[in-house]
Amino acid sequence: MKAFSYLTPRNEPRIGIEYHHRQYDFTYCWEVFKDIQSSGRGPLLSFLQIMVEMEYFSAASFKEVLDVIKQFKSLKDFVIKQDVRYQVPIGRPQKIICIGRNYAAHAAETGHKPPSEPMFFGKAVSSMIPHQGNIVLPAGSGPVEHEVELGIVISKRGKKIPEQDAYDYVAGYTIVNDISERGLQRKAMEKGHPWFLAKSIDTFCPIGPYLVPADAIKDPHHLDISLKINGDVKQQANTSDMIFKIPRLIHYISTYISLEPGDIIATGTPEGVSPIQDGDILEAEVEHLGILRNFVFEEKS
Repeated sequence: MKAFSYLTPRNEPRIGIEYHHRQYDFTYCWEVFKDIQSSGRGPLLSFLQIMVEMEYFSAASFKEVLDVIKQFKSLKDFVIKQDVRYQVPIGRPQKIICIGRNYAAHAAETGHKPPSEPMFFGKAVSSMIPHQGNIVLPAGSGPVEHEVELGIVISKRGKKIPEQDAYDYVAGYTIVNDISERGLQRKAMEKGHPWFLAKSIDTFCPIGPYLVPADAIKDPHHLDISLKINGDVKQQANTSDMIFKIPRLIHYISTYISLEPGDIIATGTPEGVSPIQDGDILEAEVEHLGILRNFVFEEKS
């Protein structure tokens, strides 16, 4: 079960779900479900709770709606028939928190030792683009590199979250490609400055294509993760290689920063980061989460 956001040919925003390899218009499903619910025959669910508050976002919730509908209508009536124009699946989160050097091999390839505690930095929400969106390289920019990452989406507000309770705050998972302008990043590091700018240029945060409910993923620490440029594999690892696991990250971050529904934590990238250039096609993949495909264009001066 995978959820996604998309636009109709009339530019109407909709919610879709991919279920048993078919894509359904869940917005339409919800409209029908409400009609059934009003007759007293359906479970009490709130679309706002499912899609915005995130706390009740789950494969079980989506299936519950579909199971009720199937008693009255064929699911074929809800199949999306046109090509899907994907949108960012999380809307506008309050913040994107990225974890640095969370794979030992990546830390080594950048000339650093693995950190003794999680190191994190921010990425501008305005840098997000969806699946099949264009990554635009600023004219005259220095080397720009890809970083495929497993993304965690937070379900509800939390502060000082104990590690044993961390998964109660996870709505689901997605793919993040942390595009990085290395020239700006190196200059900032040499001056002892933060590298927010190098990470937050417009279009430098492809995300999607889906938001997969947490209860649909058996073990987020046992997922193959990879990135291809024009079909050539550049990064390939498994999330089991992460130094700091999800419960530790959520506990550590929330000790200092309150987490809010829809917030994104990008959990770090494995080794193999490399430059991208005009004309490239990037395919970031995480097992069970789909393939995030984006196109690279260089801005003309």
